[in-house]
Amino acid sequence: MVNQKVRYEHSRLDLISPACIIALAVIGIFFIYSAQHFNGGSAWKSQIRWFVLGSIAYTVVSLIDYKIMLKYSHLIYAGAIVLLAMVLWTPFGMAKQGAQRWLNIGYPFQPVEIAKLSCIIIGASILTRSEVGSIRDSVQVLGKMALAIFIPFFLILLQPDLGSAMTIPFIVFAQLYASNLSKTFFATSILLFALFVGIIALDNVKYSQFLDENGLSPIEARGKYEPHSWVPLLEDYQRERILGFINPGKVDTQGIGWNREQSVISVASGGMFGKGWTNGYQAQLGYLPRSVAHNDFIFSVIAEETGFLGSVVVLSLFGLLIGNGIRIASIARDRFGTLLALGVVTLFSVHIFVNIAMTIGMMPITGLPLPFLSHGGTFMVSCCILQGIAQSVYRFRKDF
Repeated sequence: MVNQKVRYEHSRLDLISPACIIALAVIGIFFIYSAQHFNGGSAWKSQIRWFVLGSIAYTVVSLIDYKIMLKYSHLIYAGAIVLLAMVLWTPFGMAKQGAQRWLNIGYPFQPVEIAKLSCIIIGASILTRSEVGSIRDSVQVLGKMALAIFIPFFLILLQPDLGSAMTIPFIVFAQLYASNLSKTFFATSILLFALFVGIIALDNVKYSQFLDENGLSPIEARGKYEPHSWVPLLEDYQRERILGFINPGKVDTQGIGWNREQSVISVASGGMFGKGWTNGYQAQLGYLPRSVAHNDFIFSVIAEETGFLGSVVVLSLFGLLIGNGIRIASIARDRFGTLLALGVVTLFSVHIFVNIAMTIGMMPITGLPLPFLSHGGTFMVSCCILQGIAQSVYRFRKDF
């Protein structure tokens, strides 16, 4: 009887995700140290503190039945909206490098991470409480989802933080797909997305022509192109990043395109086995700027110092984490649990794909960090909380 109870309790705990999280966090700490080795930075110490705090948050969240989030989903959502508004329109909001993304209440943190979490919860809540079947029902559900998601999406764009804002539609799309909405909706969504990308691409061509006709560099054109743009919500630096990706020859590789070029060099120079821990030239000598090497471009540091084999290890850990999240979603006891776990998987997948793709030159530079590897307190704790929610879905799944 005792042995049966022990086996039952072990069945309530998923060990795969915690093992991946710990391994990734330890790798992150080591390479944050390496990225700042030559200038004596101490970001790795704060990363340890944040991971300890995140581990506590993970444990607490995993022990709470996720069903309680369904009850308080609207309060969680409202709290996130209030925090986003405080960033923009109260004295507590902080600006760094031209972006208003931080809230300073004793310690600066980014409410956008809480907003992403709230979008996962409110989306799962709406779809769980709604009937999805007829066209009329589907339209009502889409209306509720659109209204709920548009508010945080718009507030995040105002910061501006296009990268974080664009993660939200992917979360919603995945949750809607799991809710068996009409295939016509998804076909229409794909067409609209393709249209949106096409408009941005054409606007970029127009932007490039504007530079040529007026003999301007991207930096000289700042503030001058907006009246001609088809996408006025784009900031100058965002337009420059897209141009640097589509047409690198148009940007100054010593300025706008510097981070991208140095990141690609870092990854490519690692070879099969890498140059060894703390021996990567790009980060150590400052070619890969020290302001970004330990956060947004941490994968570049890892690739240079551990090579292809080390990169495969990191990608394998992420693949295992994502695959296990999909497994948890598939065995959840109810629709709400499935949608929660799927939202977590989708958010992590977008962060991982976009971050690594930008470091190897396959996507424009964005500010999306790499889960558990990039330096950042709010992001580390939010990642732990999200994975804690997935653990809660597993722990409180239907008993077999």
